[in-house]
Amino acid sequence: MPQPDSSNIIFHLAADFINHTNRHIFLTGKAGTGKTTFLKYIKEHTRKNTIVVAPTGVAAINAGGVTMHSFFQLPFGPFIPGTKRGFTDDVNTTDKHSLFRNIRFTNEKKVLLQEMELLIIDEVSMVRADMLDAIDVILRHFRNKPLLPFGGVQVLYIGDLYQLPPVVPESEWSMLSEYYSSIFFFAAKVIEQHPPLYVELKKIYRQNEQLFIDVLNRVRNSEVLHTDLQLLNERYQPTFKGENEEYIVLTTHNRKADEINARRLADMPGKVYRFEGKIEGDFSDKALPTELLLQLKVGAQVMFLKNDLAQPRRYYNGKLAIVKAIEEEEITLMLAGSHEELKLGKETWRNIRYSYNPEDNSIEEEEIGSFTQFPIRLAWAITIHKSQGLTFEKAIIDAGQAFAPGQVYVALSRCTSLEGLVLHSRIGYGSIRTDRQVVAFAEKENEPNELVVLLEMEKKKYQATALLQSFDWYRMQTTVRSFAVWIQDKKLPDFEAALKLSRTLAAKTEQQSEVAAKFVLQLQQLLDTAVQTGEMEPLRERVNKAIGYFTQSIYEDLIVPVQAEIAATRKAKAKKYLLQLMALEGDCWNKLRHIWEIAYADLDFTTGLKNYLQLREGAAEAATPPAKEKASGKLEKGSSRRGTLELYLGGKSIADIAASRQLAVSTIESHLAQCIEAGEMDIDKFVSENTMRLILKHIGELGATAAGPIKERVGDAASYAEIRVVQWYLKKKQEEKIMNDN
Repeated sequence: MPQPDSSNIIFHLAADFINHTNRHIFLTGKAGTGKTTFLKYIKEHTRKNTIVVAPTGVAAINAGGVTMHSFFQLPFGPFIPGTKRGFTDDVNTTDKHSLFRNIRFTNEKKVLLQEMELLIIDEVSMVRADMLDAIDVILRHFRNKPLLPFGGVQVLYIGDLYQLPPVVPESEWSMLSEYYSSIFFFAAKVIEQHPPLYVELKKIYRQNEQLFIDVLNRVRNSEVLHTDLQLLNERYQPTFKGENEEYIVLTTHNRKADEINARRLADMPGKVYRFEGKIEGDFSDKALPTELLLQLKVGAQVMFLKNDLAQPRRYYNGKLAIVKAIEEEEITLMLAGSHEELKLGKETWRNIRYSYNPEDNSIEEEEIGSFTQFPIRLAWAITIHKSQGLTFEKAIIDAGQAFAPGQVYVALSRCTSLEGLVLHSRIGYGSIRTDRQVVAFAEKENEPNELVVLLEMEKKKYQATALLQSFDWYRMQTTVRSFAVWIQDKKLPDFEAALKLSRTLAAKTEQQSEVAAKFVLQLQQLLDTAVQTGEMEPLRERVNKAIGYFTQSIYEDLIVPVQAEIAATRKAKAKKYLLQLMALEGDCWNKLRHIWEIAYADLDFTTGLKNYLQLREGAAEAATPPAKEKASGKLEKGSSRRGTLELYLGGKSIADIAASRQLAVSTIESHLAQCIEAGEMDIDKFVSENTMRLILKHIGELGATAAGPIKERVGDAASYAEIRVVQWYLKKKQEEKIMNDN
């Protein structure tokens, strides 16, 4: 994706809050200020384990995420923030107690929830308050952090409350109104108790006509002047059809938009070409971004449904065009305005599922379905609701008197200028309504100067919290308890030995947890002293000692006993038990790695580890678990990237390594990319000269540092890992050049 405007201070402040603090953020902004760009930027640049959700299927596909209901298994009826439950006026309600009866999370899903660090909710203006409270309850429960909002997960809300509101049937609102002052997300109990920072993007990229921008702002805020209405109603032309020009009609109902498109297509001479989209795997027909059966004629007016990745952009989501020629797998279009011609191929939208990869401690996206079709739709007309987020140079607004709050603003703000705007009905004061609670919430906006000061304070808090959480033993104890449960009903070669191991691990993790809890209390005092006095040495010294202690304890008290049991089990050839033990060992190594990766400010926390490694001959080798054969002749899933590197340098292909280690190809590629960045392998052993040249070409064209847009351009010619490695290599060379120049 193109890099964000470096002069957009608010954009970068908001990004810093997401990446370097744990504060909840409500990111908003008028139409055309870059909210979608911000979401994509965070997805590409944050190091946090991130999940993206949206209230509808189409919004989720466009955001590159999943629906809130599918991810959290939310109830479809109202959620009551209390203990009342049952049937009220034929409406089935769910409360805190009944919520969990209908949730069927797998163990993998529970781990995913526990490892999530950032939740992005897109199009939050359409999210109901009760659904947000349900998400809060679910995360507190499954993350075992009942006192923290969303169980300690940072939440980024993105949306514009001045656009279309949530939809709630009257029967449900009559009952929810007993608990909520408004149906908007900000009326949720969790928001009232823990309000997010209110950050508004100001710089408008859609319109550059200041008079029109000022009018739109006043319409948005229900502060419209008589002169504003006069100016807008000068565009009133009730009989104007725009049939010989590149106009799109914005109307209130799907039926009317469909009728206009169908009639205009039928009235055109020529052959109808039918293109059937291809659905593979799991992809809901309710989330299709365009028609499954796309019907076109030469001369038809269409609208793009994706942005152009090239620079400068030739088209964008909402750009109009005319069909000039049609071939079997290619359509030639003439762009509205410039009349430039381009050949358009089919595009693929992905439906994803999130999974947690313990090997890399990361949340990954797994494609579970896709939809392939030309990224266009007939565009003589579209509903105001579906036009959200789109940009038109010429538009006819045909809404009659059926304006819901926010519809006038949504419709008007789709246009880039007054010149391209035509009204089929006059706009009066009564048509411009903004919910008073939305206006009141907007008054909580945080000013840029306030955000700058707050950012530095929150960064320190975030670092301190991360340091304290490093000594949280909950996950380790849960892992050991799960192992104890697993062995209970299994036929094992030596059940007494397994039981003894289970009890040993339980006792040792309990002991470690108690020591960690006491240390956290000391650590909090040391952190307070460091912040107040600026004296960091006592903190550094104490944390180093803790790293040394826990390194020794985890390795000798947990890993060594598990390894001994693995050795005994190999001889007994108990495959399932062996796999369980290897997974357990992998979890222990992950905990050890987390201890070694502890960081705070610029302090060096390596002394504790070095001291321990010096105490034990050969412990340096033991610090990286060796690649061990599984009972099936495969390599253990929990071993480090060095196992991958050894196999790769030994001549194995990436596909063979992935198969032998029971890992995804993308994980093996990620291992090798990490090896290159760590100086363990030369880049030319992983990326061919031709592939590097191709990637560098697109980096030059896109000016992008994010891998996603480049991947869309190169397709199967390069993997994400190859793109990231080339980006790293290019950055390294640029840094070396700067150093040499200085």
